[in-house]
Amino acid sequence: MIQENLNIVRATVPSNVTLIAVSKTKPIPDLQEAYDAGQRVFGENKALEMRDKHQELPKDIHWHFIGHLQTNKIKYIAPFVTLIHSIDSASLLEAVNKEAAKKERVIDCLLQFHIAQEETKFGLDLEEAKSLLESESYKNLKNIRICGVMGMATFTDDTNQVRNEFKSLKDIFDFLKENYFKDDAAFKEISMGMSDDYPIAIEEGATMVRVGSKIFGARNYSI
Repeated sequence: MIQENLNIVRATVPSNVTLIAVSKTKPIPDLQEAYDAGQRVFGENKALEMRDKHQELPKDIHWHFIGHLQTNKIKYIAPFVTLIHSIDSASLLEAVNKEAAKKERVIDCLLQFHIAQEETKFGLDLEEAKSLLESESYKNLKNIRICGVMGMATFTDDTNQVRNEFKSLKDIFDFLKENYFKDDAAFKEISMGMSDDYPIAIEEGATMVRVGSKIFGARNYSI
């Protein structure tokens, strides 16, 4: 079923948009099945689970960390993580930089913005992002690279609200690109859209979509 689901989702995702298979809580055989079907980009939201899966699975997988990242867990993923989507504070960015330096790596990161009306979601606002990017401490970070933005829309059936929230993230991306990353080719990613709303996100400019249940089925909470 996973291969079949993947093919259905792939048919709806343009070639210029990266499909991240959100594999959190899913067992190794499920990821292996997706891998065997050609999927190479996987998203996890727990550092230890991601580390354990990385150890078991093929090494050409691109691992994206998409959850709220605790500073004391960065060390577990710093040696191999491809992209951290969820940078929501200057202190977290500094902590990632510190662990990346220990591994002699530059870790790609996205700035996470709070675009939803739900208070439970994490993220910066534009003023906080400007303060971060204009700070002296940011200018001294040599082991991270900001590659774009990430956001999560409100969980609602109101597609107009979801669309407007995605539009707001695209506006934030455009502002940051123009004012802080104009000559930086690496700053090009807009990570938005999940299983229920990724088609709208693609219409509004997403370059990465994070799709889990449409590929793997409902979450397994027992793991």
